[in-house]
Amino acid sequence: MSRSPREPYRGRVLLAKPGLDGHDRGALVIMRALRDAGFEVIYTGRRQTSAQIAVAAIQESVDVIGLSILSGSHVELSRRVLAELARRDAADIPVVVGGTVRPQEHAELERLGVAAVFPTGTPLAQCVEGVARVLAEDPEDPESVVSSHAAG
Repeated sequence: MSRSPREPYRGRVLLAKPGLDGHDRGALVIMRALRDAGFEVIYTGRRQTSAQIAVAAIQESVDVIGLSILSGSHVELSRRVLAELARRDAADIPVVVGGTVRPQEHAELERLGVAAVFPTGTPLAQCVEGVARVLAEDPEDPESVVSSHAAG
């Protein structure tokens, strides 16, 4: 189902699967949910390096990066992507992480600078609203999302 022309544009999201994890069903489901909610979504595909993800995010002028990781190495892979963004002067692009994230690792991801964590089993609506909150001017009100692309 595509976005209705009357739905507000909520922002541009780059979805990526870093590392060697070859399972992308979850990323594809999230991609559909975000598109249905009014986001523009770019999916880079599986097995992306941190450099490939950072370059794609910069080239596509995205508002947020979503990393889908099932391999259990989300802390290290997130650290690498955040470092690549910083190295390329793009640390202002927020990164959210979804996948098999153990609860005790949420704090480590937040310490690294990850904007939101959506562990396996998070309802789709909660993921969508979480991404909206990351992009919102008012973090408590997802309706206040104003994308840099919406103004232009």
